[in-house]
Amino acid sequence: MHCCTQICRVSAAEWRPNNSPKLLDLLDDTVPGIGTYEDFNTIDWVREKSKDRDRHREITNKSKQSTVALLFSISDAFSGWLLMLLIGLMSGALAGGIDIAAHWMTDLKEGVCLNGFWFNHEHCCWASNETTFQERDKCPQWKSWAELMVGVSEGPGLYVVNYFMYMCWALLFAFLAVILVRAFAPYACGSGIPEIKTILSGFIIRGYLGKWTLIIKTITLVLAVSSGLSLGKEGPLVHVACCCANVLCHFFTKYRRNEAKRREVLSAASAVGVSVAFGAPIGGVLFSLEEVSYYFPLKTLWRSFFAALVAAFTLRSINPFGNSRLVLFYVEFHTPWHLLELIPFVLLGIFGGLWGAFFIRANIAWCRLRKNTCLGHYPVLEVVVVTLLTAFLAFPIEYTRMSSSELISELFNDCGLLDSSKLCCYTSNSGSASGSVNATAANGLGARLVGPDLYTAMWQLALALLLKMIFTVVTFGMKVPSGLFIPSMAVGAIAGRLLGVCMEQLAIRHHEGDIFRGWCSPGADCITPGLYAMVGAAACLGGVTRMTVSLVVIMFELTGGLEYIVPLMAAAMTSKWVADALGRESIYEAHIRLNGYPFLEAKEEFRHKTLATDVMQPRRGDPLLSVLTESRMTVEEVERLIADTTYSGFPVVISQQSPRLVGFVLRRDLVISLENARRNQEGVVSMSPILFTECDPPMSPSAPPAVKLRSILDLSPFTVTVHTPMEIVVDIFRKLGLRQCLVIQNGRLLGIITKKDILKHMAQMANRDPDSILFN
Repeated sequence: MHCCTQICRVSAAEWRPNNSPKLLDLLDDTVPGIGTYEDFNTIDWVREKSKDRDRHREITNKSKQSTVALLFSISDAFSGWLLMLLIGLMSGALAGGIDIAAHWMTDLKEGVCLNGFWFNHEHCCWASNETTFQERDKCPQWKSWAELMVGVSEGPGLYVVNYFMYMCWALLFAFLAVILVRAFAPYACGSGIPEIKTILSGFIIRGYLGKWTLIIKTITLVLAVSSGLSLGKEGPLVHVACCCANVLCHFFTKYRRNEAKRREVLSAASAVGVSVAFGAPIGGVLFSLEEVSYYFPLKTLWRSFFAALVAAFTLRSINPFGNSRLVLFYVEFHTPWHLLELIPFVLLGIFGGLWGAFFIRANIAWCRLRKNTCLGHYPVLEVVVVTLLTAFLAFPIEYTRMSSSELISELFNDCGLLDSSKLCCYTSNSGSASGSVNATAANGLGARLVGPDLYTAMWQLALALLLKMIFTVVTFGMKVPSGLFIPSMAVGAIAGRLLGVCMEQLAIRHHEGDIFRGWCSPGADCITPGLYAMVGAAACLGGVTRMTVSLVVIMFELTGGLEYIVPLMAAAMTSKWVADALGRESIYEAHIRLNGYPFLEAKEEFRHKTLATDVMQPRRGDPLLSVLTESRMTVEEVERLIADTTYSGFPVVISQQSPRLVGFVLRRDLVISLENARRNQEGVVSMSPILFTECDPPMSPSAPPAVKLRSILDLSPFTVTVHTPMEIVVDIFRKLGLRQCLVIQNGRLLGIITKKDILKHMAQMANRDPDSILFN
């Protein structure tokens, strides 16, 4: 029988001889390691929040006792804002350096500046007096590799040498990137957003946000982007910002020791990553709230806003784009959009949804092939081959040879008086080609007819669209840092520009018809093709990521096109509807499921009529549940139970005969406590009793000393009954971030439901493989 009230009142010394050592009480001496988590485990959100409340309550009480304690309380409250400031500064500085280095190394594939090899093409020609508007990318100071190596300035020799050097540089950059990732930081590959979503939900992946991952990801991101592969730096910049946050958290005690508080910081860092990637601080905060974060209290919203502001200011101070603007693709359209243009905008939304659904299925199929075949055993060879094919096919086409950011910028561009791009090469009614959009015409409308160069550009864009789609599917998921935002936007921008030019020509040729009457006026554009590119980019990015609100805000921050919110909203919403009709998962959720991470998606509804008894362990016919008793087990029995099982924790009951629930103890805390007792408490042997009771039971004078472990016992574990609907259980796990939930009936312990059990059950209900969950 357990100890009664009378026994509890008696001093423990009456039951022990005078020379017997005191019971080890972990409340008096905190054991290092208790309260921490092993790799590939889920944190206990409830316990972490409770620890933080206790810590804050203690600091508040002490602050009323002395001036030193008051100052410590003020510094503790200010430390969160200081941490946000440091994250913003560090992330902004790294993003600026990445932008500058990637631009220079991308231009290095085509040539070098004689005034200084550290200048990129644009900076090299800024100081030249021989640069014209028509040939602004040509100046004597910039030499192609053919001109430097063989002295050829024109002819087939020039083309062949430049082609060869372009491929060599691309292969070198990609090879260095994959080698560095493989050798020093395997976690530095990919986008990082699926893993960050999983980490923010409470999962532990040691080293994923470490200092080595930060260093290698920063270096290899520059190399991967410069290699010309169909990838972007925006997703990896979110990973870089989270690495900065995690490294800086170690300098602040309350964030170093509390996993839940650290995840609040990582949520803010996700906003910082998007802020520095696109120059969109508000869009970054909304992205973190809508797409990434699992727990996002109001305090985190304010701190995310502050950190994104600091990061954007830091990036603006560095001025990596050299245009004194924070936005990446600044646009300035002069023609208002017409109401009937919502029809082609919606069509672009449908295209974006179809592209998103196709891309997700194709990319997951390719990644699964890589994972389940010998292809996954040769990541370096895969990167080299894909880079070789990409460079070989990209160089002959102008729009695939340039970087994706430059391509999007050109597609967004509204043709002006001095534009020399082929996309702005229209003809007058007389048939004479003009590089200026305002070529002389009788009524001013004929100047916008498609010219021969624009026809060539359209065919090249169509071919570029096909290549971009194929290479983006194959590239995303390789063992190099690879983002998805810019390639998806490039696909949409190409499709939008093609549709925009077609709509423009339709309006010009039928400007007197009922539909287009009033659209065209002399000296003004009928339709802006660049707007269609912008809408198409938003639609395709929305189809892949399923973002809506944050996507629209990012797009108008990215371009400065505030008056075009309605077309962007229409395209983004249509894209999401179409993509959701073909598959509910975004690309990030699909990769989470592919990798088997234990992530409970809040957007996914549980519609099945099952009960807790259908999911709990043990099932009928299984061995009995492994439990601890509160006072009748020895150290040897507990250590044998730990050795024979792999469970993350054990329920504690009164006795095997009376399985009334007392509490729950974590395996890691139990192991550390027993090791500490054997090492530090005198007289502890294998036959020493383990006590989870509040009072000390009577012991024989010759009995070995007991090990008291009540302080590591969770006395209020979450419980449900066997008749609780699984719909409610799933909601409890999602909203409270539970690791496990105990199933009882009339106070008697019957079983346990873990996060792993829920994920397996949901997979079974969806006809998926339930054993694909990576969970310790």
